[in-house]
Amino acid sequence: MQATENTLITNGTLVDGTGAPAYQADIRLADGLIVEIGENLRPAQGERVVDAGGCIVAPGFIESHTHYDGAMWWDDRLDPLPGYGATTQVMGNCGFATAPLSDDAAVRREVVKIFSFFEDIPEEPFNDSLPWDWRTWPEYKASMVSKVKVPLNYAVYCGHIALRLAAMGLDAWERAATEQEVAHMAAMLDEAMQSGAMGMSSNLMDHDGDDRPVPSLMADDAEFRALLEVLDRYPGSSLQIILDTFRNMTAAESLTRLARLCEGLDVRVQWGGVPTLEFQRDLMGIQAPLLELHHKLKAEGRDFWTGFAHIPITSTLSVQSSLIFAQSNDYVWHEVVVAEDDAAKAALLRDPDWRARARKSWDEETFEFSPFPRGRAENLQLLNSDNGAGPIGLTVGEYQQQIGVEHPSDAMAEWLLVNGLESTVTMPPFEMDEAVVEALIKDPFAAGNINDCGAHGQMLCGGGENIKLLTYWVRDTGRISLEEAIHSMTGKLARHFSLPDRGELVVGKRADVTVFRLDEIESRPMERVYDVPDGKGGHTWRWTRPPAPVRLTLVNGVTTFDGSEATDARPGVMLSPAAA
Repeated sequence: MQATENTLITNGTLVDGTGAPAYQADIRLADGLIVEIGENLRPAQGERVVDAGGCIVAPGFIESHTHYDGAMWWDDRLDPLPGYGATTQVMGNCGFATAPLSDDAAVRREVVKIFSFFEDIPEEPFNDSLPWDWRTWPEYKASMVSKVKVPLNYAVYCGHIALRLAAMGLDAWERAATEQEVAHMAAMLDEAMQSGAMGMSSNLMDHDGDDRPVPSLMADDAEFRALLEVLDRYPGSSLQIILDTFRNMTAAESLTRLARLCEGLDVRVQWGGVPTLEFQRDLMGIQAPLLELHHKLKAEGRDFWTGFAHIPITSTLSVQSSLIFAQSNDYVWHEVVVAEDDAAKAALLRDPDWRARARKSWDEETFEFSPFPRGRAENLQLLNSDNGAGPIGLTVGEYQQQIGVEHPSDAMAEWLLVNGLESTVTMPPFEMDEAVVEALIKDPFAAGNINDCGAHGQMLCGGGENIKLLTYWVRDTGRISLEEAIHSMTGKLARHFSLPDRGELVVGKRADVTVFRLDEIESRPMERVYDVPDGKGGHTWRWTRPPAPVRLTLVNGVTTFDGSEATDARPGVMLSPAAA
């Protein structure tokens, strides 16, 4: 670990992450720990003094759901997280992970292809930036610890999809596992847990770009039970799993199944999650049964936590890397995304036969809640022109009228051809059921701050969305107290992930601290940066955003953000769950 700084933070308002009322105090940090909290503390010799007058002093924020599994290898800044007070991130979610790994090169390529499609990350940086010098999870950990130096602490799940591919090869996509294959998966998971994995992540929702269910959807009860029995042997571990609240809406059935499979076991489950969008409540009717199950499981004393986001997702679409088309069941437009190169993409966009199929798919195949059906063209706005031709700021429907074409699909195709194939279209955020979100923020069995940081780089920037909990929910509306908001991103999450030395400003705990003024911070607008390796000696782009800014971020007592910009410090360490 990097050499720590001895720091005295004075005159601040401490919100300690426990949910207790804020209070005025000074806080002393030394050797990476919180060593003293009190009034009118005197500086020690050689100690840096930070005047936090008018500021909130809080535990560093925990990013509960990220996908930096690949990006941390080529972006050691984890931009923009330090400027938003984040000090710990949890990755390996949704069943997606890079370990364990098969010896079969074709199977290893599947791991990259899965990440590339579902997380909207080009395959090239995965192939070029990751050393792939592991097969087992302990080897993966050893490689990360020795080669990756980042400004945040990180904790990692062992992914169910990776386990299946390593044990079954390409058959993982097609069938249930044999008894021998299940035993192999259980042994690999046990090995990962011994090495410090957070637990296992899984996925009972997603379909790939060819409409194939992800491998974990092929797992039968015997397989899940065997893997859960492994987790049962490791107190403090957890199962993180996403359920289908969008596509086939099987979430209630899956949650009931999980509750049955966990009977007699001491396993914490974080399931995603109680639906928080209005169309899931009104149009799909899936919110009510999942809320009922959530409260039922709590009443039974089950250690089941629902995951949730406190903000709606705002996504952009491009034909370079976007899963929105496929996830909306528009596989005709998805053909453009997966086309070999820009020439092939342009050829499809010009082709009359493709355009006819695209119109039909837009009108007849897409899901009702998607942004594509006729009548929803107004939901798509022309955001960013790659060559400046324009127009931008219009809706697709307005552009359709301007150029006089029959269908919004044709209008979007024409605009991309005129403006360049790296141009982007944005969809507005879905309306949220704010009453349910407010209740979940306050719910002791709900894990929030889920925003997919590190993934979907050309669709959105999840980093920085945490601040909206402090701005919209606390400062702007007053619906959540400052203490509740900070607890939900710190102490509560530290308890959920079994990280007892983090998440609270308590003497003896690690010096993960952020300092900010509530009237200064904002989740800043997204900006394009060209810093993702493209595998051709250059770089492609992703979305990021300028710092909030916070006044100070410290990780293990080391400054990672100094009020204006991120530092070069890389004090983050890999964390493992402590036994409950």
